[in-house]
Amino acid sequence: MKSKKQANQYDKIFKENIEAVIPSLMENILGISAVLSEELPDDIQHTKERKPDVLKKITDIQGNIFVLQIEFQVVDESDMIYRMAEYNVMLARKYKLPIEQFVIYLGIKKPKFSTRIESKLLNYNFPLITFSELDYHIFLKSDKPEEIILSILANFREEEPKNVLKEIIHRIEETTEGDFSLRRYMQQLRVLSQLRNLEQKLKEIIMISIAEYINEEKDPAFMIAKEREQTKFVINLLSESDFSIEKIAKVTGVSLDFVKNIQQQLKLLPE
Repeated sequence: MKSKKQANQYDKIFKENIEAVIPSLMENILGISAVLSEELPDDIQHTKERKPDVLKKITDIQGNIFVLQIEFQVVDESDMIYRMAEYNVMLARKYKLPIEQFVIYLGIKKPKFSTRIESKLLNYNFPLITFSELDYHIFLKSDKPEEIILSILANFREEEPKNVLKEIIHRIEETTEGDFSLRRYMQQLRVLSQLRNLEQKLKEIIMISIAEYINEEKDPAFMIAKEREQTKFVINLLSESDFSIEKIAKVTGVSLDFVKNIQQQLKLLPE
């Protein structure tokens, strides 16, 4: 079970990135071709206050006008059906428009919560999209790093996780400008990797990438094997010890500039 702190971390990432990813999610996942999308106030106040994750007034290519609500769910919450039904009634009352609702579940397995109510006076259901069933290529091919990081939550099919992680990191580097933005998206990737138990694999791949990058920057081929070992040694000392960079250079037998170069690359690692 995910802690409240973890759930808040995931919510924060989606809130930061949502405007960049919504057009693609609507088109590729929800099957909505919008020609106009208007932000709606996200407080629904009558007897209770509700704050949907996404709330927009949409005009599609057929001229249909409706309210779109999307919820991103991490926890398999048994009362989800009642929460969504409450949203539906309150939104319909406030906007007097058709309501389209979707729950996008971010956990590994399909959730067990019900998506339907059938009773004498109420017949209601909402569409459920399980992110782990979506093809990761949908997000990997994007030119927006906000979308690319979502690849880690999708279905890798028959691909080895390490190979997919390398692809994701490569695409983030291709589509991000500046060290600050790169670090931000790598940090978000690390947080999302926890949902798939891939955090350790991700860290290992980034470490290897740094080592390979530094080796490629150096000269003759016969030095590469030796420098690779030195690089790994320096990375370990920078990450696991409190040695100064001067002491690390002395212990490993490399130049101070060599250690500084690696230290600079490590700054791009998620904390």
